[in-house]
Amino acid sequence: MIIPPQPWPTGDLDQIEPLVARVLAPNASPFTYTGTQTYLVGTSDLAVIDPGPAEDEHLTALTRAIGGRKVAAIMCTHTHRDHSPAAIPLAEVTGAPIVGCAPLVLESSAPRVDAPFDKTYAPDRVLEDGEAMTGSGWTLRAVATPGHTSNHLCFALEESGAMFTGDHVMGWATSVVVPPDGDMADYMASLALLYAREDRIYYPAHGPAVEKPRQLVRGMMGHRRARERQITKLLAEEARAIEALVPVMYKGVDERLWPAAGQSVLAHLIDMERKGEVSRSDDIWTIN
Repeated sequence: MIIPPQPWPTGDLDQIEPLVARVLAPNASPFTYTGTQTYLVGTSDLAVIDPGPAEDEHLTALTRAIGGRKVAAIMCTHTHRDHSPAAIPLAEVTGAPIVGCAPLVLESSAPRVDAPFDKTYAPDRVLEDGEAMTGSGWTLRAVATPGHTSNHLCFALEESGAMFTGDHVMGWATSVVVPPDGDMADYMASLALLYAREDRIYYPAHGPAVEKPRQLVRGMMGHRRARERQITKLLAEEARAIEALVPVMYKGVDERLWPAAGQSVLAHLIDMERKGEVSRSDDIWTIN
């Protein structure tokens, strides 16, 4: 999807349904679309979902949007640095606890194409799958959705049927799955879990709301299966390295996104290797 032309409503408070408003952070990029969307849930007291980057402009906008209202919780879907770093400074301003995903810092020598992990994240309460955070007139229930990261949570707003999907499901692009923490089998299982639900609408951290959630999720699962079939076909022709697969598989895609695509191809190959479908020798992959 092409990023829409500027200006974007960075810093504005946008009330999108009675219990939900959002504020767009000024961190647009090929990986974040127009930026991270921080959601404010509630009326008299609030949950702040994915506070975003710890940038002064964004923190000022969030403080203005909150106004004099109490913040009951600052909630994070996962700990990439475009999602959780503002949690601590916002907690210092509001006195609110940090609630949500478990802390996770990946130490790896491999080059990373997604946002690196937030080393500052320190939750006061970690939500397990099915646990809830409540406020005046709202209930947010955690839905564990590992895959993009192993600690990823979505939050279901029970009063309206909305689901806050973080980076697990986005309307503008498929989620990057970066090994070793990102796991394609987990990602597919988490998609199947969401597909079995009846959520009315998805609010992702990047890009537009998803108004036909099950249709999109079904398409995403089909897309990933098609990528796997594509890998099988290409390796059946000849053994290849990932660097040789990506230009063929992602022809027409912005080349700036090829490193991220390569990581998702690696995630597919690792999953296929576990199932005994492919083998590798050094950087060369072969069909079994």
